[in-house]
Amino acid sequence: MLNIVLVEPEIPNNTGNIGRLCVGTKSRLHLVHPFGFVINDKNLKRSGLDYWVHLDVTEYQNTEEWMAQIPDKSRVFLMSSHASKSIYETHFQDGDWLVFGKESVGLSEEVLNQFEYHLTIPMSNLIRSYNIANSVAFVIGEAKRQINNKI
Repeated sequence: MLNIVLVEPEIPNNTGNIGRLCVGTKSRLHLVHPFGFVINDKNLKRSGLDYWVHLDVTEYQNTEEWMAQIPDKSRVFLMSSHASKSIYETHFQDGDWLVFGKESVGLSEEVLNQFEYHLTIPMSNLIRSYNIANSVAFVIGEAKRQINNKI
């Protein structure tokens, strides 16, 4: 099972879509406060549809609380459009932590400095970044492809 972490998500529709993706891929969702919305937001529920009740989700009050419960920090991968290593150059394993920052600015320097592995999704230089829900789908897809091929 993959661990998907959203640090300070701002847009309920994105979080709802990612929650639905986590249910579909049997991944855990970890949400780190503060949020730009409340969990019972109608947009979050509409995006997550009726799947939200099946979601394995944990909320943390801050990044320190989330980081304190990670058993192996070497299996944490932070996504950043500024990273030089691609998700396609990484060997994912079951149980890995895939971390995404807030939609407007990504992950803070403070969080980035806590972990060694920073990854990017290759993209055209005509855009700054992908939508976070699309980014999560890219990374889960690649990680699941690798994990399932190692049977």
